[in-house]
Amino acid sequence: MMIETKNAAPGRRTGVAVIQSLLAASLLLASMHIAAADAEIDIGYLHRAEHKETISLLDMPAPDNGLAGAKLGVEDDNTTGKFLSQHFNLKELRLGAKDDAGAAAKDLSAGGVAFILADLPPDQLLAAADADRTGLLLNVGATDDRLREQDCRANVVHTAPTRSMLADGLAQYLVWKQWRRWLLVVGSHDNDKLYADALRRAAARFGAKIVQERVFEDTGGARRTDSGIVQIQRQIPVFTQQAPAYDVLVAADEGEVFAAYLPYRTWDPRPVAGSAGLVPTSWDASHDQWGAVQLQNRFMKSFSRRMTALDMQAWMAVRMIGESASRAHAGDAASITAFLKGPDFTIAAFKGQKLTLRDWNLQLRQPILLADGRTVVSVSPQEGFLHPVTELDTLGYDRPETKCRLQ
Repeated sequence: MMIETKNAAPGRRTGVAVIQSLLAASLLLASMHIAAADAEIDIGYLHRAEHKETISLLDMPAPDNGLAGAKLGVEDDNTTGKFLSQHFNLKELRLGAKDDAGAAAKDLSAGGVAFILADLPPDQLLAAADADRTGLLLNVGATDDRLREQDCRANVVHTAPTRSMLADGLAQYLVWKQWRRWLLVVGSHDNDKLYADALRRAAARFGAKIVQERVFEDTGGARRTDSGIVQIQRQIPVFTQQAPAYDVLVAADEGEVFAAYLPYRTWDPRPVAGSAGLVPTSWDASHDQWGAVQLQNRFMKSFSRRMTALDMQAWMAVRMIGESASRAHAGDAASITAFLKGPDFTIAAFKGQKLTLRDWNLQLRQPILLADGRTVVSVSPQEGFLHPVTELDTLGYDRPETKCRLQ
């Protein structure tokens, strides 16, 4: 097609220029559409079929905990993706007790799944990551710091916060409140001890003092009996009496053995934080700021329950893939991964600011909510805790502290 402009009148030349510009824009949009035409992007969700016992019936996890968040994320990705001819699919793989996580990850990859959300214990997550390095694993459940430090992997991105991020978020608020003297009560399980390590580090980092530590031994037995309330009401006060003067009791109880029994039952009238009372978390069902009500309501409408932290961590992981595909105008895994790990990546997650990825260990920076089970009491980082790059890097291990060497 040729448009003659040599002898055209000035007004006509202007019109011709506009037409040429529109044609050029149309050709550009068409080429972008063709480049991304009919892109099918498969996302796996790899997790174990496990039943977790909790003290409160209200805390019993739903069978689709985490998976529901991923499903909502795929729905949101497809809402945006349809304008770029990108379609996202979710493929769940639930492992049995004897199933191998590494073999499962390889099976998903062989089936064309380049992105795998993983809600797995640390060693199994590493096995899945090492089994196939061609894809990208997104850790939505494990909070272990070692996965971002000495055991970090270049093909693993983390949307779950670390224990150190959670502990630092809590410590900042307690110090801001001038509750600097802590009585630390630690459970007897390995994960309890890891959380206690993070709390000790946070106390030293922000100027709190642990006046005493006590260990709560898990002796087994039934959690719910006819005499349970009577026994708890007698035992918890005795367990916490004769402590040095303290401002707050901080509990490390990831096994959910005792922490929920502490509020209102301690010998001294003191607040409880950590694994009960004031709890640091990536998300809470009561969170309603920065447009979060919209997400909460959509989740409730779809799944008839409230959104948990694991749901949110899975939702963010799926949205990170969708956002990267959209902004990179690409449907291939390599381009999406490159953008996701690149300097221009950000994600909006209803937390008051855009979230970014730490390039030294691939941990998603994010504020930490402090919730009491009914409301969000505060959000860390707290005012006055400064950082030369971003205040979000006051939460968890910073670049100068990291042991990660991505490979």
